[in-house]
Parts: sequence; structure tokens; C-alpha cells
Amino acid sequence: MTEAKYIWMDGEFVAWHDAKVHVLSHTLHYGNGAIEGTKAYKTHDGRCAIFKLEEHTKRLLRSAKMTLIDVPFTEDELNKAQIELLQKNELTEGAYIRPLVYLGYGVMGLYHKEAPVNVSISAWEWGAYLGEEGMKKGVRVKIASMTRNSNTSGMGKAKAVANYLNSQMAKGEAVECGYDEALLRDDQGYIAEASGACFFIVRDGVIITPPNDNSLESITQATVIDLAQDLGYEVVRRRLTREEVYIADEAFFTGTAVEVTPIRDIDARIIGKGERGPITEALQTAYFDVVAGKNPKYIKDLTYIN
Repeated sequence: MTEAKYIWMDGEFVAWHDAKVHVLSHTLHYGNGAIEGTKAYKTHDGRCAIFKLEEHTKRLLRSAKMTLIDVPFTEDELNKAQIELLQKNELTEGAYIRPLVYLGYGVMGLYHKEAPVNVSISAWEWGAYLGEEGMKKGVRVKIASMTRNSNTSGMGKAKAVANYLNSQMAKGEAVECGYDEALLRDDQGYIAEASGACFFIVRDGVIITPPNDNSLESITQATVIDLAQDLGYEVVRRRLTREEVYIADEAFFTGTAVEVTPIRDIDARIIGKGERGPITEALQTAYFDVVAGKNPKYIKDLTYIN
């Protein structure tokens, strides 16, 4: 991780190495917290802009609401804090932004409503999540042995801290088996999402992605669907079986961190020609044009910091 100068904590800018919490912080023991992942890019005119800042902050607050956490800052205050953090850290070449709502030190026990609520925002330079080579040639994917958290077993629609233990175990299994990323099924056996990204396939020119029945409502997924339709592709939201995934013509992930990352094989089954497909490449190009401020239709989604 590339360190920055400051982290925003409860309304103040704190030096990176002084941004600490007590070992008895409630979230550390019981896992209730909400996170976001937002990204800023250097645009084509040399400025820097945060992509879909408002949507990400709204989702953070909604996740906290789902897990019964009352955030002591407004949406506007959190948006302003993210802008000022990038400015203060001089992250004008782009950055990954990580807001975190967590329960701090003060009480123990499972009942959390009396625990203090804290908010931090960190930002740092972060390149391609699955590697630059993966962005061009595609990554290797394993369908995990475990299922994605069920809607009946927790707050699966929240971008909640506790939900990522499931993702960690799936990702760890995949990496230990020689793959780059994990794909999880839901409790009925249908493809849900990756450990931290949404999933698409292409069959006979049609782009297919699972509904958000048992996955996070993804901001990047929605953006890529819009871009695909702009380019004239048909997009279908429906459930996918493992067998259908194996015979896809193309496959790719989308997400704030992974952006648009092609998949070259799944469970040792080569997808298409085993490389980035033409539709995936077109969507990659379209997405990076949007975040770089090159597409006038999507300028409204950029919050410039300079």
C-alpha cells in the first residue's frame, strides 16, 4: 500500500500513522461496520475527479442503516470530506478512497446500539486490483467451494465489514489453488458474484449478468450496463449456472477496484479464445473514457477536486 499524509477521522485530518483505534473497539470484535470503495481518476484535461461520489456515499449510509448504525455525519459532510482529503493529500493523479463506519471503544457484548459510532476516510494510490497484465490478457478464476452469504443468514445486501470474511475465504481458496480470483454461487447454486466484484458473460453477442438477488447492488455494474446499451449491445439480467459460464464466449468482472477486468479461464475451462474478448475490450475502453471525462454524457458523474 502506498501511504498518504493524512486520514480523515471523525471530522479531523490525522497523520497517517496516528490514525489508530482502541483494541477493544466494538467492530474489531463483532464485525459490525460499513465500508465503501470509491475511486478518483486523472481526467483527460489534467484534472482529477471522483467517479460517482454521491452514489457511493449514499450506499455507505444505506449499508450502515441496514446494520442498525446511526452515522453521525451527513451525506454532504462525507462528500466534502472525501474531496478535501484528496486535496490535502495532493492525490491529483487519482486514488482509491475507503470510507469506513465502525463501532468504537466503550461497550462490549453483542448488543451494539450503545457503542460509539466513528467514521474514517482513507485514500491512497492503487493500481489495477488484479494486475495490469490481467487487465489486458485476462485473469484465472475458480468457483469457490463455499457459497455466498445467504439473504436469510445476514445483511447480504449491505456492504458490511462482516460480509467480507466470506469473500476472504473464497479468495484465499482460489489463490492457494493457483487462480487469481474466486467466483461464488448463491445457496441455490446459481452464480452470485466474485469475492469483491460483479460478473458478466457474453454469449452469441448478448451480455448477461446475474440480478442483484443475492449480491451487492453494484454501482460499476450499473454503469457498465448503461455503457453496453449505449454501444448497442443487448443486456440481459438473469441467473447463470456454472455449466453455462464454462461455455461463455467472453467473461469479465466489474467493480470500483477491478474496473473492467477480462477472464481467460474458469475452473481450467478456457473462456472463448483464452484472452480479452472484443466486447470486453470495447466496454473497457468505454469505461475508461467515462472516468477520464472523455464522454460528455457522463460528465455529471464526475466530481472534480481541482
